[in-house]
Amino acid sequence: YSSIEQPIFSTRAHVFQIDPSTKKNWVPTSKHAVTVSYFFDSTRNVYRIISLDGSKAIINSTITPNMTFTKTSQKFGQWADSRANTVYGLGFSSENHLVKFADKFAEFKEAARLAKEKSQEKMELTSTPSQESAPGDLLSPLTSESINGTDDERVTPDTPQHTEPRAEPSQNALPFSHSSSSINKHWEAELAALKGNNAKLTAALLESTANVKQWKQQLAAYQEEAERLHKRVTELECVSGQTTVIKSQKTELNQTIEELELALKAKEEELERLKAEVESANDFQSQKDLLTDKLQDTEARNQVLEAQLSDLEQRLESSQLEREAFRKSLRSLLELLDSKIFELTELRDTLAKLLEGS
Repeated sequence: YSSIEQPIFSTRAHVFQIDPSTKKNWVPTSKHAVTVSYFFDSTRNVYRIISLDGSKAIINSTITPNMTFTKTSQKFGQWADSRANTVYGLGFSSENHLVKFADKFAEFKEAARLAKEKSQEKMELTSTPSQESAPGDLLSPLTSESINGTDDERVTPDTPQHTEPRAEPSQNALPFSHSSSSINKHWEAELAALKGNNAKLTAALLESTANVKQWKQQLAAYQEEAERLHKRVTELECVSGQTTVIKSQKTELNQTIEELELALKAKEEELERLKAEVESANDFQSQKDLLTDKLQDTEARNQVLEAQLSDLEQRLESSQLEREAFRKSLRSLLELLDSKIFELTELRDTLAKLLEGS
């Protein structure tokens, strides 16, 4: 029989059939990729798609002119066989294999149409689909060697129970199933990665929330420190005559202000980094909005603190100007005293001379 029917094109794919009970779900008929071949029977002038899984025929479909092969994705295609009362699906390892199989399907479908036109007119009018698909007419025995090149065991294809032709199911209504276990592993890995990212982002959000509370406490402490500094400046203004003490305290205040500015800058950089991380997590939009509001509140408090620090610097400058004015007044007073002392000295000398002359 192998001399009568020979494979003319072969490829490898995962084979599926539509669930006959639901007509919605795909049922895998092979545990792994198997050889799927196009055969041509020269004695009957017909083309068939045949695939064996071991010694079992899982596809035995005769190509007719009214069949259509539909590509439902980049690596999956399907066709309905009304004579076998089922829908076959093939999952390929690449889009290129799917395209080649679809091109061969179209080619052999056209050849089947031409062969049907060349057959006798009387046979076309009197033959029925059930007669055409009878096992004695179309299904010749095949060997697994002629298809998969394994052993010499003969294969008896499963003959469908229902020979009444049915309309092909809607192609768009058929679901798509993963074509191989490697795809399932890929999506499992993707899901695991997404879960890991989800856990990391959740932990980052919880950490940022705790940081915001900590920053609020630190900002409150900064405000208290600013008020304390303000009171200290007021006290320094009261004792502006003590220049040395004022200078040392001013240096201390400047250092404290610089430290506060550095701390604020570090916190602002930390806030910006958290903003960038939260904005990159599109799946956590609501959490990001909540954190952004908290960050804006923190920035507002930072601005208030900066304004207070700026006011403190202005007061320090005003204090320094007042001290300079006080120094000038002291210098003027000293000069006045010097002039008065000089005048008194001259007066004393004059009186002494008068006393001596008398």
